[in-house]
Amino acid sequence: MNISLNDRIFGIIASVAEKEKAEAYVIGGFVRDHIMGRDNPDKDIDIVVLGDGVAIARAVAKSINPGISVTVYKTYGTAMFRFENYDVEFVGARKESYQSHSRNPEVSPGTLEDDQNRRDFTVNALAISLNRHNFGEVLDPFGGVSDIESGILRTPLEPDTTFSDDPLRMMRAVRFASQLGFTIAGETLESITRNAERIRIVSAERISVELNKILATATPSTGFLLLDATGLLKQVFPELEKLKGVEDKDGKGHKDNFHHTLKVLDNTAAKTDNLWLRWTALLHDIAKPATKKFIEGSGWTFHGHEFLGARMVPDIFARLKLPLNEKMKYVQKLVGLHLRPIALVQDEVTDSAVRRLLFEAGEDIDDLMLLCEADITSGNRMKVKKHKDNFALVRRKLKEIEEKDALRTFQPPIHGDEIIEAFGIPPGPAVGTIKTAIKDAILDGIIPNEREAAWDYMLTKGKEMGLTSR
Repeated sequence: MNISLNDRIFGIIASVAEKEKAEAYVIGGFVRDHIMGRDNPDKDIDIVVLGDGVAIARAVAKSINPGISVTVYKTYGTAMFRFENYDVEFVGARKESYQSHSRNPEVSPGTLEDDQNRRDFTVNALAISLNRHNFGEVLDPFGGVSDIESGILRTPLEPDTTFSDDPLRMMRAVRFASQLGFTIAGETLESITRNAERIRIVSAERISVELNKILATATPSTGFLLLDATGLLKQVFPELEKLKGVEDKDGKGHKDNFHHTLKVLDNTAAKTDNLWLRWTALLHDIAKPATKKFIEGSGWTFHGHEFLGARMVPDIFARLKLPLNEKMKYVQKLVGLHLRPIALVQDEVTDSAVRRLLFEAGEDIDDLMLLCEADITSGNRMKVKKHKDNFALVRRKLKEIEEKDALRTFQPPIHGDEIIEAFGIPPGPAVGTIKTAIKDAILDGIIPNEREAAWDYMLTKGKEMGLTSR
C-alpha cells in the first residue's frame, strides 16, 4: 500500500535523509489520521530515523531556513521544530525495556521494527517510508490498516506486557476509543482490567491530559463508561466512581447519579467546546454521595450538595494537577450555583431573584444557564418541556434586567472610601454594613443601580445607624 504525501515537509526530509545517508519514516498518529482521512487535530508529525534523529532534525531545519529554532530533549533523544502548521519531532529508532516500578524505559538504538514494536496500538505503529526507493510505502507489520478499517484498537505485542510496561497506554486506549469511535479488542480490554492498578505509577499530570482529551470528545460518556468498565475510574477518579448505584428504601429510590452525570456531560458537550464547562458538568453533582440522606415520608435528599461540591473542586483539581487558577475558580463557582436557575423555574420568577443570580454569576451567566438546561435529563417529556419553557422565561428575565440594571459586571456605585469620607468615620464594620445594604437594595429592586440613588440610600442608611453626614 502506498500513500500520497503532498506536504512540502516530507520531500525536504527525504532529500536531507538521502544526503545524510540515513533512513526516515513518518510514524504514529499522523499516519493513522492520514489513512482515515481525518484532520490531524494536534498537527504533530513524528519522524523516526535510522541514524541520529537530532542531527537529521537540525539538518532539515537548516535546509528549510537557517533561522528555525530546534528544541532538543536530551533525556529522550528527540528534537522538534515548528514548520508551517506542524510540530515536527525527530527521534532515532529505538527499542525499550522497562522496570516494574517505573514507566520510564531504558532506551537503546534499534531498528524500525524495534520502534514499531514499542508503539501502543497497531493503528499507531504504522509507518510511511520517506526514502527514495520506496517513498510513500506503508509499513504495516501488525495489520494496523485492517484494524483502522474494522475500527479496532489492539496492542502490537502481548497486551499485558504493553500495559505493564507503560500503564498510561491504558488511559490512551480509552481516549482513542472515545476520540476515534473505535472498539477496544476483547483481549486488550481484559488486559486493561487486569492491569488497572498499575495506573498508580503514572503521574497525575499525564492522567489529567488524557482526561482532558476524553472530555474534549464529541461524546465524553463513551470514555468514562470505559474507564468505569475497566476499573480505571476507581483508580484515577474515585469521587466520580462513588456516584454509581441506586439505593432503595421503603419503596423509594433515587436516580443513578453516575449515569445522570454522564448524560449531563454529553448534553453539555453537544452545546459547547468549553473544556472547563465540561469539567463543571462532570463535577456538578460530585458531592451527592456525601450528602445523601433518607427522610421518612419524603425520600432521598442531597441537601447542600452544590455547596459541598464547590468546596471539593480545589482538592480534586490539586490532586489531578489541573490548573489552580481562574479555570478552577470558574468550575467551583458554577458547581456552587448550578441549582439556582432550577430553583427559579420551580417557583415564581421574581426580578429580585434574577438580579441576585445575575450578580453572583456575572459574566458566566450564559454558561450557567447552558449547564442547567443540560441538567434536565428526565424521561418525562412533559416535565422536560415545562422546565425548558420556564428556562426560556428566566432567559427573557435575565435579558430584561441586564439591559436595565447592568448587573452582569456589577461594580458598587458607592465605594468604601466615599462612605468613610461622607460620615467622617474610620474603616470598620459600619462601612461594610452600608456597602452591603446598598448592594441588597439594588438587587431587591428598592433602588436602581445608579450612583445618585445609591448615594441617597447611603445617607438614609447612615442616619438609621446614628451616623451624621458631613
